[in-house]
Amino acid sequence: MLKRKYFEQNRGKLLQQLVSQRADIAERMIITLEELEKATNNFDKARELGGGGHGTVYKGILSDLHVVAIKKPKMVIQREIDEFINEVVVLSQINHRNVVKLYGCCLETEVPLLVYEFISNGTLYDHLHVEGPISLSWDDRLRIATETAKSLAYLHSTTSIPIIHRDIKPANILLDDTLTAKVADFGASRYIPLEKSGLTTVVQGTLGYLDPMYFYTWHLTEKSDVYSFGVMLIEMMTRKKPFPYMASEGNGLVAHFATLFAEGNLMQILDQQVMTEGGDNIEEIAGIAIACVNLRGEERPTMRQVELRLETAQSPKGFEENGDVADSPRMHIMWTPFKLA
Repeated sequence: MLKRKYFEQNRGKLLQQLVSQRADIAERMIITLEELEKATNNFDKARELGGGGHGTVYKGILSDLHVVAIKKPKMVIQREIDEFINEVVVLSQINHRNVVKLYGCCLETEVPLLVYEFISNGTLYDHLHVEGPISLSWDDRLRIATETAKSLAYLHSTTSIPIIHRDIKPANILLDDTLTAKVADFGASRYIPLEKSGLTTVVQGTLGYLDPMYFYTWHLTEKSDVYSFGVMLIEMMTRKKPFPYMASEGNGLVAHFATLFAEGNLMQILDQQVMTEGGDNIEEIAGIAIACVNLRGEERPTMRQVELRLETAQSPKGFEENGDVADSPRMHIMWTPFKLA
């Protein structure tokens, strides 16, 4: 009776109704508590992968032998349950190689549980922030950045309803055995109705990565993800954490990086491995990051433009011969200089 109560409280009937239109996902979307208890040996502490302010993640093996990560949030406000269900339905239909696959959810507990594919190689944050040299080469970092940009461009413009992730940072980029990037943790995500250019919503995100315009106006657009991506790109180039980084003159990481870029002194802040391996395209990649963190959201590039720019920067021909991308007016529109506060 308690399971049934929670199922109804968590809008299970709404989910059943929404997924019933898609027979291929309806069967697997709603997962029973019994199945997840078996998968995790009753949520054994030994199965914990990690935890944080939002909840705990467990490793489990479903009866169909899929290895999964089960996210057990600490709490969900009742008024957010409908939005949670809608997001589950939207994310269940996302099929992109650089987005963590959502298998389904369990609604038979007080707080709904989410079930994702298990990704084995930790987070980008884990790989960046270790003592000494790291295993991620410059080429690896560029590829991971490009894969992340691809996934965000897909979420912003290819899905039937644009989705804004709202918490892009290295800790939410998982890496598999081949170091392929998988964007994860859509707990804060919002999707924007096609007829709207943005959404006014309570600010959510992580200090250091949060779009200043969104912070001050509460107006969320896809350009908020662009800003966070730019901060992450700077972090990948410097291996410095945006919070609580503080330069000697009092600037944070983004402003300090932008100042050094403008002065032609990036070598003062870049990771040694980047300087050794980066070659001619360091300046170009830094320029992409600077464009993304422009304080004026409308002057930032789109993630599709960022994706194309990153791909072109890595191509053997580079920008000189690749005029179809680099020289098109559409590509140049957003690449304006960074404006310091």
